[in-house]
Amino acid sequence: MQSSDGRPRGGGSGHESPAENHEGHDLTPAEATGKVRYHDPWYDALASGWGESDGTGAPAPEVPSARREDEGRALRTADVYLEVQRSAAFQEVRSRYLRFVVPAVAMFFAWYVAYVVTATTAPGLMARPVAGAVNVGMVAGLGQFVTTFLLTWAYARHARLRRDRAALELRWDTQELTRGVRGGVS
Repeated sequence: MQSSDGRPRGGGSGHESPAENHEGHDLTPAEATGKVRYHDPWYDALASGWGESDGTGAPAPEVPSARREDEGRALRTADVYLEVQRSAAFQEVRSRYLRFVVPAVAMFFAWYVAYVVTATTAPGLMARPVAGAVNVGMVAGLGQFVTTFLLTWAYARHARLRRDRAALELRWDTQELTRGVRGGVS
């Protein structure tokens, strides 16, 4: 099998050395020992001219991006997303999200800071035994884990009951609008 520039891959017929496959290049230690694989995609990229000069000493011209052809379409698609973002349905989903997340994060952060501050400023309180070898600090530390799991459960429940259906409808509407912008092509 040959690479894109016609040179054999993997040493060709077996009688060529790594030096013969790298015309004009200095050998690296890996190449000198024959441990380089020539089916490397970067090797083929260099063989295709990527990253090399055009022969005049100047770098080869940049390959035009495929995205430049679709700039007008991309702008129209961006307008669809801006329209959805400005819609009342999106604002309602976003406000429901913020009404849950902001107080929950504030309360959890306050509980965490209270735990850390109490542990550093009142070690006597945290060392007070609750039951046997279990003290207040251990109970509060385990409480951090419990509140993390409870907060995760509450967030998932809130999302399922108050936001998911509206968010899916917004997603569907957005997909339909962008499909219309692209001319029905999926």
